[in-house]
Amino acid sequence: MAEINETITMENWQYNEQEIKRLHIAMNARALRKRRIRKTVLITLNIVMAVFILFPLLYTVSVSLMPSDQLFTMDMNLLPKSPTLDNYARALTQVPLVRFILNSFLVAGCITLGQIVTCSLAAFAFSFLEFRGKNVLFMLVMATMMVPGEATIISNYLTVSSMGLLDTYPVLILPSLTSAMGIFLFRQFYMTFPKSLYESAKLDGCGNLKFIVKILIPLTKSAIGAMAVYTFINAWNMYMWPLLVTGSEEMRTVQIGISMLNSVDAQSITLMMAGVVAIIIPSMVIFIVGQKQLIRGMFSGAVKG
Repeated sequence: MAEINETITMENWQYNEQEIKRLHIAMNARALRKRRIRKTVLITLNIVMAVFILFPLLYTVSVSLMPSDQLFTMDMNLLPKSPTLDNYARALTQVPLVRFILNSFLVAGCITLGQIVTCSLAAFAFSFLEFRGKNVLFMLVMATMMVPGEATIISNYLTVSSMGLLDTYPVLILPSLTSAMGIFLFRQFYMTFPKSLYESAKLDGCGNLKFIVKILIPLTKSAIGAMAVYTFINAWNMYMWPLLVTGSEEMRTVQIGISMLNSVDAQSITLMMAGVVAIIIPSMVIFIVGQKQLIRGMFSGAVKG
């Protein structure tokens, strides 16, 4: 009798074990199916939002590839029926677009390099050096961020005009060689380093400039990358100051020169779109290449330690 009961118990245990395994497999399959559905929904929503956000840019590219006679019709022409690159060829020949792009590269590159140098030096002083009035001076530097550029543009114009710098490269570069935002970014990053690092370097006979070049710069590549991308895009998109201080085609930047493609006739719209696409590509490439550095640099100094 005991053997029969033991046999029945073993059979029930094996049956329960099989049921548990079957339920476990079913639960895993249900959970996997839910994850796949959730992932599919999220990907679909992301694609829809990306298309919605990028639609103006995509339509600009589409218009730039349209012949001028296809733009103003009763049909909704979202895509060109016969794509052509004539608009780009005409945009390059009608105005010196290549010269405008080279000017913007030169100005934006010099501004980016200058801000990295000046902002890193100022941030080093505010982070590691001790001098009277340091905190007050830093607060004054930060207060300049609340002053709009339009409030100082007239005084800056009168200054550079009295110096005879109008319609030159220095007038486009010099007023933007430093920024309070860059000083703040580098200072917050430097504050994550212990001051004992600087004190140890000083004990070893390392000067301030050597400490910056040999120690700080290799450790702050993410902040430098973020600053470079942010500054280059802002300098590339400058409009008001270049418009005010330049008057010849040789000194125009892309944001000013592209308006020369506009005219009273409807055909100029396709030329404008072709020129816009041409000048957007460099800034987009810079952003795509440096977006990881930009995000990492913006958040790297947020947490100390």
